Amino acid sequence: MLDINALTTTTANPSFISICYALALAFILGTVIAVVYVRTFQGLSYSRNFIHCLVLCPVVTAIAMQAVGDNLARGIGMVGAISLLRFRSSLKDPRDMFFLFASLAMGVACGVHSYSIGVVGCLGFIASAFVISHTPFGQSNQYDGLLRFNMAMDYKTNEQLEKLMSDNCKAFALITLREVAQGNRLDYSYQVKLRKNRTYEHFINDLQAVPGMKGVNLMLQDTTFEV
Repeated sequence: MLDINALTTTTANPSFISICYALALAFILGTVIAVVYVRTFQGLSYSRNFIHCLVLCPVVTAIAMQAVGDNLARGIGMVGAISLLRFRSSLKDPRDMFFLFASLAMGVACGVHSYSIGVVGCLGFIASAFVISHTPFGQSNQYDGLLRFNMAMDYKTNEQLEKLMSDNCKAFALITLREVAQGNRLDYSYQVKLRKNRTYEHFINDLQAVPGMKGVNLMLQDTTFEV
């Protein structure tokens, strides 16, 4: 049975049962954060080791915080010990960094026996993560992706290309235009946003039908269509 009195212990002199409660809660909150990260993940570089890190980080942090307690000398010693470590791995996605920081914060809350702060803070964090991942908040809808291709220099072909772009794209902007094949061909780069009644596959098929078209490459946020 849960001993309520054990939950009110101080960090200066924690009891055995309070230490067990702190580590168990740290593990549970870390697991919840890891599950939320998996459910809301939208990137390309998924790492199983990072998921394990989100679960283990609160446990290790809770142990460290309980070992330090209210002792200033222990805290200075802990900082010195951590400074000897060299963390070689870098987080390329800022979102991963904040999930790791949330996991660390849960460990700190459990380590100092602030269980209510840890639980409420975890619930607030996962609610925020779900809201921003399942809503269009922060998305830019100006363009869908980047279109690249090259074709022969021909006035009639250029007219056909412009008509095709206007029929299929709600908006498009020429980014770069350069000569290739000793000036016999032109390499185009466009930012494009397709119309609602158009699909990427049909758009690429229409581009391929243009005489002299080569190297069609449509790079979207999640997928790349290349011919």
